[in-house]
Amino acid sequence: MGIDFAKMKAKRDALENRGNGKSAFWRPEDGETVIRILPPSDGDPFKEFWFHYNLGKNPGFLSPKKNFGESDPLDDFIRNLYKDGSDESVKMAKNLSARQRFFAPVLVRSEEGEGVRLWGFGKMAYKELLNLVLNPEYGDITDVTEGTDLVINYGKPAGAQFPQTTIMPRRRPSRLAETDEKISQLLESIPEFDSVFERKTPVEVQTMLDEFLLDESDAEEVSSESTRYESSAPTSAVDKAFEELLGS
Repeated sequence: MGIDFAKMKAKRDALENRGNGKSAFWRPEDGETVIRILPPSDGDPFKEFWFHYNLGKNPGFLSPKKNFGESDPLDDFIRNLYKDGSDESVKMAKNLSARQRFFAPVLVRSEEGEGVRLWGFGKMAYKELLNLVLNPEYGDITDVTEGTDLVINYGKPAGAQFPQTTIMPRRRPSRLAETDEKISQLLESIPEFDSVFERKTPVEVQTMLDEFLLDESDAEEVSSESTRYESSAPTSAVDKAFEELLGS
């Protein structure tokens, strides 16, 4: 069997795209956007991951415990916070606990030049997508020849605290792309989940946790010193004048 040049070209294009500043991720903007979910080779277009956020200045990272069952010093620390039971400890535990996110490979209509990207969404959108996939009226919405485009409406309704996502399938099925060659290229360019998310070792997580706790300790010390200084500092003449003016 000879080389599949279409696949080789798609791999090269995907490699070049990763190096030219294009993001592997897509997030909806306010208003309507039409997308198409692509079918990965394993038959599961929806991938579930758990992320830790708010650990100092570190961006979100994969939870070693939740995702891979590895030893996780941050998970141990969070458990101990809950065991402590104080309001402050529980608040910190909730802030540091891993959060569930879902991802799917998508092609954004009118932005086909950006290639296949990963759309990250929450549990409500995930449930809506699962209901749609299991609806016999639509069949396989990821089918490359008779699948269904989705209209994503994103925004914050009047009175709502957070933005909301609604998903509406198009009435008519459509092809993923005009030609079979282009379809093959798109399928081959689906980003590898293992390569787009950085995986931290338990040692790296411990280092980040130590730095976070040190920063927290320094912040508390500065706050305590500031309060002590302010309470013990002599009152200036201007302050006394304002106190007399206000009758305090």
